[in-house]
Amino acid sequence: MADLADSQTHLLKKHVRTLDETIERFIGSFGWAQLLQAIVVSFAWVFDAQQTFISVFTDSEPTWHCINPNNESCNSVISTNSCKLPRSAWTWDESIQTSTVSEWDLSCVGPIIAGLPTSSFFAGCLLGGLVLATLADSSLGRKNLLVLSCLMMSLTALLTAFSPNVWVYSALRFITGFGRATIGTCALVLSTEIVGKQRRDKVGIIGFFCFTIGFLSLPAMAYFTRGSSWRILYILTSIPAILYCILVHFMVHESPRWLMVQGRKEEALNTLKSIASPYYGTNSSISLSSLSIEPEQWNADLYSAIKILWDKKWAFRRLSAVMIVGFGIGMMYYGIPLGLGNLASNLYLSVTLNALSELPASLITFFLIGRLNRRSSMLVFTMLSGVCSIMCVMINDGRQGLRIGVELVSFFSTCTAFNVLLIYTLELFPTCVRNSALSMVRQALVFGGVFSPVLIAAGRREDDDHGGRDKR
Repeated sequence: MADLADSQTHLLKKHVRTLDETIERFIGSFGWAQLLQAIVVSFAWVFDAQQTFISVFTDSEPTWHCINPNNESCNSVISTNSCKLPRSAWTWDESIQTSTVSEWDLSCVGPIIAGLPTSSFFAGCLLGGLVLATLADSSLGRKNLLVLSCLMMSLTALLTAFSPNVWVYSALRFITGFGRATIGTCALVLSTEIVGKQRRDKVGIIGFFCFTIGFLSLPAMAYFTRGSSWRILYILTSIPAILYCILVHFMVHESPRWLMVQGRKEEALNTLKSIASPYYGTNSSISLSSLSIEPEQWNADLYSAIKILWDKKWAFRRLSAVMIVGFGIGMMYYGIPLGLGNLASNLYLSVTLNALSELPASLITFFLIGRLNRRSSMLVFTMLSGVCSIMCVMINDGRQGLRIGVELVSFFSTCTAFNVLLIYTLELFPTCVRNSALSMVRQALVFGGVFSPVLIAAGRREDDDHGGRDKR
């Protein structure tokens, strides 16, 4: 039985290698048409980032002040926690519409309700990934699922702007997360499957740059709309995403590798001709019909990809390992930006610096990915992130500059580990299950993010109870 399993694994690798090499001979390893499609597809990460971190501003806790300046109990150093004061003794510094916390009076609720909207978003991501993950490998394909996911996310985000209370708001955030779940996976796989294997890691990093652009756009939009309703931010981020879905539908081609695995060889051939460079496009002597592919074996039903990952011991071991690592990285990656409000620093500046720290992380990954040992680099960056996070807690409030610096190193290390993990996952699995495997790893990352908002809200309450934050 062991010999038979080894033989099947060998045939699997040989099958995928033949498909990759034949496609590369037809369209080349990399061309301008491939680059253009990779950029357009990767731009989905911009809207992914915006909806992922938008709650940093929309759900932030605004500053407050005492209504009566002569009220000694309100202005005492001990009473830095507004929840210990009568509601009539204090008020928000700005309009209550600037944040969901002030509009729905969530400042003194428990950590579960306070973190419910963001946790609902990540819970939606988790469920969406489990439900939608295999559609890209089976019936819908990479392109159609990308359009469907992005459209669901953006339309629901637009509806979120009209939420009447925290419960409807949380429900809509859940649906937004459900739609968003597979955007990054589809964009990453679709952009990398139209280029040669040697260029796949470099092209995959384009999405990371786009994610950084989306992250950076949030503090800019939030700053210029400060003092306005938090609903404006949802409208500004959702409308461009809807227009982007239309662009992808008409401009982007489906993955030729996925079409071949599905047995749709004529469509694959037309796609290859449309994205092939002039040099390779004239080589019509290559016949894709000569490939021995058995679509039924690889796509028997909706969850065939997951069955393959489960049945193949080597695939299950790899998937388990990268998912465990992904859980820890996800808790840090999503938790650090969401917890910036607890550092008592300028939120716009802190988010901007954190978003900028993703750039060197992406650059390091881009230029050194060919030289980095995947496992060793992830070990180094995750350990550095953990050590810096512990140091951030130990630094007192009087050294804010040092605390922010250590926090930035922690987030930079987490971002780099995040990037390396996704590229590593792409390299570990063949075409027929690559999208599903990457989706499972992203679900592990998101699962770590589910716990972050509640832990952050609990930490904020603990900090307030001990007088750790000032009325700024």
